[in-house]
Amino acid sequence: MKQLLLALSFYTRLPGMAEVSQAVGNRCDRLPLPQTLDYQQLPQAAVYLPLVGWLVGGCCAAVFYLADLLWPQTTAVILALISGILLTGALHEDGFADVCDGFGAGFTQQRILAIMKDSHIGVYGVLGLVLLLALKISVLATLPISAVPFIFLAGHSISRLSPLWLMQRYDYARGNDSKAAGAVYSPTIRELAFAAVIALLPLVLLPLFCALVIIPVFVATGLLGHYFYRHIGGYTGDCLGASQQVAETVFYLSVSTLWIFI
Repeated sequence: MKQLLLALSFYTRLPGMAEVSQAVGNRCDRLPLPQTLDYQQLPQAAVYLPLVGWLVGGCCAAVFYLADLLWPQTTAVILALISGILLTGALHEDGFADVCDGFGAGFTQQRILAIMKDSHIGVYGVLGLVLLLALKISVLATLPISAVPFIFLAGHSISRLSPLWLMQRYDYARGNDSKAAGAVYSPTIRELAFAAVIALLPLVLLPLFCALVIIPVFVATGLLGHYFYRHIGGYTGDCLGASQQVAETVFYLSVSTLWIFI
């Protein structure tokens, strides 16, 4: 429960977390309040990322369903994406933009890492975000309306398994000099399997053939992880955020392709 609260408090911007934690704390004296949660355990809490995906995807699904009652499907998709960004504080999108800037403008490992650490966004980051959002909108706006809410739920859940896979397979790229290096965590096979079950469960809400999208999602994650390893020797927090965004987009593209040809 502590790790789940940590995951929710860091990976979302949910209001009322203090009240939730207080209510749970009344039943379990050992559970600390959010302001006393041990954020050194945050990397271990990443195993609950797929559950966070359920929450974010469910919010996007609800916003889409309600917005589609009033406006065209494209508008509903945009509003659903906005709700997801607001709920997560654009955490993963920020990582994706930093990766675009770092790998777009950097030519050495040190330069790439330095650019990604810079809080300013560059032209590569802006273009990357614009094109990524445009791709999501164009795909989701053409899918059957009745399926889009479930696609949101499954996409957000499955895509959050990609960062865990990279954490388990590769080393942290910044080394011991980084302040975050001491908090790096490599999930065990058992933890990864637990997260995989949670991540893949929403697929039961979609047609059976949609299970095939697991293949391109994990191929894309594998290629992205290899790309990171070849250029910077591992991953960073920005790389993990970028992997989630790429996996989510590949999921939408794959579902759209299967829907057309199967």
